[in-house]
Amino acid sequence: MAKACSAGRMERCTCDEAPDLENREAWQWGGCGDNLKYSNKFVKEFLGKKSDRDLRARVDLHNTNVGIKVGTSLYGTCISFQDMKTTCKCHGVSGSCTVRTCWRQLSPFHEIGKQLKQKYETSLKVGSTTNEKPVSGHSDQIPRTTDLIYIDDSPSFCRMSRFFSPGTAGRRCYKDKNCESICCGRGHNTQSKVVTRPCQCQVRWCCYVECKQCTQREEVYTCKD
Repeated sequence: MAKACSAGRMERCTCDEAPDLENREAWQWGGCGDNLKYSNKFVKEFLGKKSDRDLRARVDLHNTNVGIKVGTSLYGTCISFQDMKTTCKCHGVSGSCTVRTCWRQLSPFHEIGKQLKQKYETSLKVGSTTNEKPVSGHSDQIPRTTDLIYIDDSPSFCRMSRFFSPGTAGRRCYKDKNCESICCGRGHNTQSKVVTRPCQCQVRWCCYVECKQCTQREEVYTCKD
């Protein structure tokens, strides 16, 4: 949303309404920064007010706030203009940077993804004796406002489950790439097959593609039961 505003794809918002920057080294505020103020307000209104009546609702509210913080800041620590990256472009003679145009940008989405994945992998299990305030299941770990939390352990997707997963028995994998993880340590079967596929294709004038049929033997790997 913030980037859509700065790119001119939104009718309701424009560039970042940035606070004043100190005019150091002849920096000049310019360009078109990502509109964090508008996007943050929009997301909160879009998600609406979350209920906090029970433990699950409180956990959902907590994780929603963590997601907003990660998505709207450079380092996933807090929502503020200070956490946004300042990007500058030089306008001096021969790129001497005697004058620079600067604007603020949010972090690239792949960086946000890394932050979320890291938080997911270090998330804390919580519970509550009163079904109200989330309390860590480990006495030495107290959930922070930047931690993802959960109530129930994830089901195992390695074995067949009535509600969650068909399991990975018989699933195709790639040796030396993902068989160990997909097969959950059970090992894999190897089967040799003769496969015929189109090959050496060429575009003929006009207008069709002509291919030869190539036959080769391939090894197929599937997870053991």
